[in-house]
Amino acid sequence: MTNTTAPTANPTRSTADPGPALHRVGRRALAGRTALVTGAGTGIGAATAAALATAGARVVLTGRRADRLQAVTERLTAELADAGTEVPELVAVTADVTDAAALTMALDRARDQLGAGFDLVSANAGSMFAAPFASADPGEWQRMLDTNVLGLLNTARATTDDLMAAGARGGPADLVLVSSIGARVAMPGYAVYFASKAAVSHLATNLHIEFGPRGVRVHSIEPGMTKSDLGQDMSDEASRQALADFAVAVPPMPASAIADAITFAVAQPPVVTISSMVVLPTHQI
Repeated sequence: MTNTTAPTANPTRSTADPGPALHRVGRRALAGRTALVTGAGTGIGAATAAALATAGARVVLTGRRADRLQAVTERLTAELADAGTEVPELVAVTADVTDAAALTMALDRARDQLGAGFDLVSANAGSMFAAPFASADPGEWQRMLDTNVLGLLNTARATTDDLMAAGARGGPADLVLVSSIGARVAMPGYAVYFASKAAVSHLATNLHIEFGPRGVRVHSIEPGMTKSDLGQDMSDEASRQALADFAVAVPPMPASAIADAITFAVAQPPVVTISSMVVLPTHQI
C-alpha cells in the first residue's frame, strides 16, 4: 500500500520508466467522466463535487438535505459560469446512504437522467462523535457505524457494477473512500469514531485486491483536521470544547484541500493507483 501526501510539485518521470508520469489536474482532466459524490451538501463532499466539476466531470450530488444540495449546485453553477468555465451536468438527488434501498432508487433516477452509469465514486458521507467510552451515548456509536461503515458499504455496493463496467472498458474507474488520520492513531474519547475509520481504510485495502485486477482503482483518503461541520452536534460538552480548542491550536485545512487531493488521485493515468493518501495540516503532529 502506497502512502503519499498532497502533491507540491510535478514529479519528474524517470528515463528508465516508459510509463506516464503523475501530473497535476487540468481544467478538463476529468471531461467525459460521470461522478457520484455522497455527503455533497457540506464540507468535504461539497468541495469534492466542486473540484470534480471544475475538472470537467459530470457530477451527481447526494445527501440527506435537498435544500443544501440545491444550494451547492446553484452556487457551483454560478461560480463556474463566472469563471468562464464550461459547466458540466450537475444532478442533485436526495438520499440517505444508510438506507440501501432508497440509495439504490435515487442512483437509478440519476442514471436515467444522465443516460450513463458512474465511473467515479467518492464516498464522503460521515459522522463524528466523541466522549469517554464509559459514559458515551451508544446511540451516537450507532449513528457513526451506520454512516461511516454501513453507509459507505451501501454506496460501494450500489455502484460496483458501474465501476466494473468502466474498468472492463479500459478505465479509468475510481472508488474513493474518505477515511481519517484517526484510522492510524489513538486519542481519548475517539475510540469508536477511529475504529469506524480504521474499518474504512482496511476496506479500501481489501477492495483494491478484489477490484484492481478488474481495472477499478480504490483510494483511501485520510484527512487530518479539516474545517467542516463534523463534531458540532456532539452531546458530550467537554469533547466538543476540546475539539474547538484543538482547532485553535492546529489551524485546520480547508475542505478544498481534501477535494484537491481526491481530484489529483482520480486524474492519474489508469495504470496508476494512489491507494492511500494522508493529508494533514502542517501543524498537526
